[in-house]
Amino acid sequence: MTAEQDFEIFLATAPGLEEALCAEIRGKGFKRPRAVPGGAIIRGGWPEVWRANLWIRGAGRVLARLDSFHVTHLAQLDARARRVPWAGVLRPDVPFRVEASCAGSRIYHSGAAAERIETAIRETLGAPVAAEGGILVRARIEADLCTISVDTSGEPLHKRGYKEAVAAAPMRETMASLFLRQCGYDGAEPVLDPMCGSGTFVIEAAEIAARLNPGRARHFAFEELASFDAEAWQRMREVKSMREPAARFHGSDRDAGAIAMSHANAERAGVAGWTSFRQATISEIVPPDGAPGLVIANPPYGTRIGDKAKLLPLYQTLGQTLLRRFSGWRVGIVTSEPRLAHATGLPFLPTGAPVPHGGLRVTLYQTAPLA
Repeated sequence: MTAEQDFEIFLATAPGLEEALCAEIRGKGFKRPRAVPGGAIIRGGWPEVWRANLWIRGAGRVLARLDSFHVTHLAQLDARARRVPWAGVLRPDVPFRVEASCAGSRIYHSGAAAERIETAIRETLGAPVAAEGGILVRARIEADLCTISVDTSGEPLHKRGYKEAVAAAPMRETMASLFLRQCGYDGAEPVLDPMCGSGTFVIEAAEIAARLNPGRARHFAFEELASFDAEAWQRMREVKSMREPAARFHGSDRDAGAIAMSHANAERAGVAGWTSFRQATISEIVPPDGAPGLVIANPPYGTRIGDKAKLLPLYQTLGQTLLRRFSGWRVGIVTSEPRLAHATGLPFLPTGAPVPHGGLRVTLYQTAPLA
């Protein structure tokens, strides 16, 4: 596979966020993105793979699809895997590993399938097998159709490269960016998170407003592939699209440690000049000076029934404070509990599909501008 070749590129996201991801991809100028379960598909070559990793905020990882073929038994998989053009993608000096999944297929043992593909690569290319780490080759066998991809991202893309400090139950940056998008946020208005934790929503909002590439500060797996062009990649990274944001981005939290984390993370991300964080309880929050914008929060939602009951007063206080002081502001609240969301008394719009997050399913509850 050369840089000029055209192939399928899969950008993964949490189920329920596919359309939001597709809208982001389209807005970044990629041609004809298509939402599919668990993500979106575009077509392109290796430069599009690099650009997707560098630019797209909502994708968890980017897979380059190398080949697709029908198989019904392991010997056939072994023979067919040896015909994949591995030398154009993998390097013989870089370790790799294979993960496989099987669904509704005559090949049903994922471990055996992974082993056959691993052996085929090792014997045709000579690359060493890694017990963990290395380049990840993924095989998905569904209804006897085997699709082979290489993970071009490496570390999941929510790891932007700046967040050393993390609060309990953090919202992933990729998911936060798509929830901001679903709230209609485009970088032109202020954002306030009154339970900011480690600052994820605030920092993502500031980066979007400043047009900073989410992948600007990290390494990617594709830098270890045979298809990698270091000079072309360097030119791509050096293109500056940054602008001075028109608004500021605010976070507050009752916990002093969370505020310290947020400050440190914003500093590392290069957005400290546009963000502010202060220690405050929910009842103490007030709108910043200037035009209204978006309040967005990921409050605690508890995992046990007793916890949920204890959280009701927190949600009630949040709703009362916003209704009393934040006229003209829109609100987005992410929670797993309808009862907690509705305890705010906020006039929510119809909700979309729930999204898996940390072993739970969370929903984004939104309002129109508050009266």
